[in-house]
Amino acid sequence: MAKKILVVDDDPIIVKYLISLFKDNGYETCAASDGKTAYDVAVREKPDLITLDLEMPEQWGPRFYRRLSKNAALKDTPVIVISGIDGDHAIRKAVAFVRKPFDTDKLVGIVKKTIG
Repeated sequence: MAKKILVVDDDPIIVKYLISLFKDNGYETCAASDGKTAYDVAVREKPDLITLDLEMPEQWGPRFYRRLSKNAALKDTPVIVISGIDGDHAIRKAVAFVRKPFDTDKLVGIVKKTIG
């Protein structure tokens, strides 16, 4: 069974690109365009990893992460922050902070190292 990645970003082009990239590398995917929706998707889908933008409408990435951290079933889900703003301090327990524009090989390498 393929590992599942939840892509959280408000830019539909980035979401589409990441979904394609992860599917091409053998992962299942699901997506959300803001933190509120992302939490509901995470509860329903129970992803193995989450890529998370910081600046989004409705609910920013750090607030989503705080909610995620309080859920016993999801709190240990690895998170890779992918953002265009400087914010590696915003989610200290993130597996990695990848700055936009990102190197796809580096990102896939981080994912493979984290969840196989």
